[in-house]
Amino acid sequence: MPILVLGLLFWVAAHLFKRLAPDRRADLGNSGKALVAVLIVAGLVMIILGYRAAPFIPVWTPPAFMVHINNLLMLIAVFLYGMSATTGRLRGKMRHPQLTAVKIWAVAHLLVNGDVASIVLFGTMLAWAVAEVIVINRAGPWDRPQPGPAKKDIILVVITLVVFCVIAAIHTWLGVWPFPG
Repeated sequence: MPILVLGLLFWVAAHLFKRLAPDRRADLGNSGKALVAVLIVAGLVMIILGYRAAPFIPVWTPPAFMVHINNLLMLIAVFLYGMSATTGRLRGKMRHPQLTAVKIWAVAHLLVNGDVASIVLFGTMLAWAVAEVIVINRAGPWDRPQPGPAKKDIILVVITLVVFCVIAAIHTWLGVWPFPG
């Protein structure tokens, strides 16, 4: 589990660096962008490897119906994540759609995973997303973008369903069946 924890530290530090030390980050210029990118990628690789290698230490046993709630929350999370890139009517309805999606993703996975490694991973990601929203909101006001055409929102719904199916297929490929049964 040390690799998982170190990966999470890299992830959180790299993402918060720009917000907590903007002058220092600006002083680094393009090399600062590269440093942050390397830390994020290294953190992500370590998170994946650390989580896969962590021993299964059960803390609680989730009830079977939580799988349904998880899947519904994951559909919402994928949709919200996509809202950040949409140019449709929903554009500008929410200030932090990606971070809100991460929070929903983390809660969804905490509902169906009751082991220590999952609590560390998804709990840390939830705490990070909450902290990131707080730091961003304190930095200043938000310029709400103008909404676009509704047909872009329909495209977002279709993309959400496709991405959800891809995520489910990846989970299945990794040996985790994401559906009840």
